[in-house]
Amino acid sequence: MIIYASTKQSFIKDFEQGVLVKKLHQTLTEKYRRVGESEIHSWQTSLSYMANVMRDFAIPDLAGVAIEYIVPNTQKRVDFIITGLDQQDKEHVVIVELKQWSEAFKVTDKDNIVSTYLGGGIRETTHPSYQAWSYCSLIENFNEDVQNRPIELHPCAFLHNFDESISPELRDPIYNSILDISPMFTLGQMDSLRSFIKSYIPKPDTTNIMESIEHGKLRPSKSLQDSILKMLKGNKEFVLIDDQKVEFEQIKKAALDAIKNNQKTVYIVRGGPGTGKSVVAINLLAECIHNGYMAQYITSNAAPRNVYSAMLQQGYKKSEIKALFQSSGTFHTRKKNELQIAIVDEAHRLRKKSGMFQSQGEDQIKEIINASIFSVFFIDRNQRVTFNDAGTIDKIRNFAQDQNSLIYEGVLESQFRCNGSDGYLAWLDNVLQIAETANYDGFEGDYDFKIFDNPHEMYDAIKAKNEINNKSRVLAGYCWDWPKEGRTTSLVKDIQIPEHNFGISWNLGNSDTYAIDPDSINEAGCIHTTQGLEFEYVGVIIGDDLRYENGKLIVDITKRAKTDQSIKGIKKLLEENPDEAHRIADEIVKNTYRTLMTRGQKGCYIYCTNKELSNYFKLAYNHQLSYTYTEPQVVLSEQPLAADKTDSNIDKLNLKLDK
Repeated sequence: MIIYASTKQSFIKDFEQGVLVKKLHQTLTEKYRRVGESEIHSWQTSLSYMANVMRDFAIPDLAGVAIEYIVPNTQKRVDFIITGLDQQDKEHVVIVELKQWSEAFKVTDKDNIVSTYLGGGIRETTHPSYQAWSYCSLIENFNEDVQNRPIELHPCAFLHNFDESISPELRDPIYNSILDISPMFTLGQMDSLRSFIKSYIPKPDTTNIMESIEHGKLRPSKSLQDSILKMLKGNKEFVLIDDQKVEFEQIKKAALDAIKNNQKTVYIVRGGPGTGKSVVAINLLAECIHNGYMAQYITSNAAPRNVYSAMLQQGYKKSEIKALFQSSGTFHTRKKNELQIAIVDEAHRLRKKSGMFQSQGEDQIKEIINASIFSVFFIDRNQRVTFNDAGTIDKIRNFAQDQNSLIYEGVLESQFRCNGSDGYLAWLDNVLQIAETANYDGFEGDYDFKIFDNPHEMYDAIKAKNEINNKSRVLAGYCWDWPKEGRTTSLVKDIQIPEHNFGISWNLGNSDTYAIDPDSINEAGCIHTTQGLEFEYVGVIIGDDLRYENGKLIVDITKRAKTDQSIKGIKKLLEENPDEAHRIADEIVKNTYRTLMTRGQKGCYIYCTNKELSNYFKLAYNHQLSYTYTEPQVVLSEQPLAADKTDSNIDKLNLKLDK
């Protein structure tokens, strides 16, 4: 999406007439989100400099200009784009990252990281030239037209307030490699920036290059499971963007310092779905391997380990793969500091004890910290999905302190799943009543979210998406029994929805590789075979463990399948501590659906077995619902909830939908 697109001539005219910022504000607010005063001020300042840059007769009047281009599948915005042709009529795009910085400081031991005044304090961030280059890389990765025509992209950074005579740090030789491919222009270097633009664009954009950037055919999104082999062999499959790059470099430095000084160190990284936790984790594993460090990727959930292992079979021996990917349940037998670097993904899934019967060891967090010199835990507090999930930030801190560890903490916020829609995640947290969020009344329309009244129609839509590249799946809540006896056919329909004559089997013998097996489209996956992995589209069947009743969301554990081990122990806790049992049950069911509904990079389709819940989602999606955040309503026994006959919210819901 481009917020503003025109020609050089029209851009300068809009600026001089004082309507440019107004147009940006209006379009961004209508199509995307609210705009703060600081952003408006930055437009007024930076675009005045760009207007002066573009006032050069050698830059064609009909060169293309775009402002605030939102890169597909992300929420990253390119500040300023110029398009046109060279003397041989080849197509070129100049991407300009605009900064109002007046000072910055080099960070000598972190690749392409600098520090400057941001958000009320001195913070580390990516070098502006790296940021411009990374956005170019994103566009090249996602846009087939850019690759096939081909259109050449040229990044640069313009720090119009930055006086290098006072603060020369950003030109330090440690940044030479990025400055060579993405030059930086500062205060007093406007002519140099003009020359850079003119060297690529001496002729107007007569081939509508901007149209190809805005509406060009998008490549299928990269998935981590497809790219892991190339990553471990040294290819840069995923360009780390903004906070991903900052966290990666900070983690790497902390790890190397820990090993050098033999100082036990723990690093905690918080991040929601799609923020790049696993991408950073696998990049860190690859970096460690190439530099000769003993590192292991660790999860409690077997699904991501098994999928990554399967994708590596062409390039590594089984013994090598096994050495890289480990279960968290193996660390109770490890010696102190026998591993240099432990990379713990999905740390919220760590358990207290290990073994088939949860009877071995003391605590997996404690054991991982004990066995490694450096350990990094990637965690999302809203992805606890079983009663035995015991990974919390407080526990990590406490065990780290007990072992005299240095403790660092970081956060990943940039959204790269759900089409980069932070609004979708905020809306989902609110509609599931996991958390009250500011964006409670809807989200931007780039994410493909649909509610189906018929499971056949949803399934057909997902199958159509899957035919493109085998990256779409049907998932379901654990409300139907999973047969204990192994089977070899998907003709047995475990998940039955009789009123629609619909049935589908759970995934059969391919639980380890469900995410990549072509036949998986004929089966439904559950939370245990998909958490930690991603698809392009998911179709989620929401079962009777979540319903809408008497104007309230109801979590009903009694509707979970009898074969579901994720709630084993909840009834005992109900006798000992009813309030805690209700809290955990509410958390498990809602987090399960939140996790399933955020597996899709491009879209999520849902079918609800409870009609009132479907109506509730429709009203919320269409901005017709006034939210009232209520205390969790949880059913843990077979006793039905007493109906509130004075509450007519369900009738109101149905009436609104009928209208």
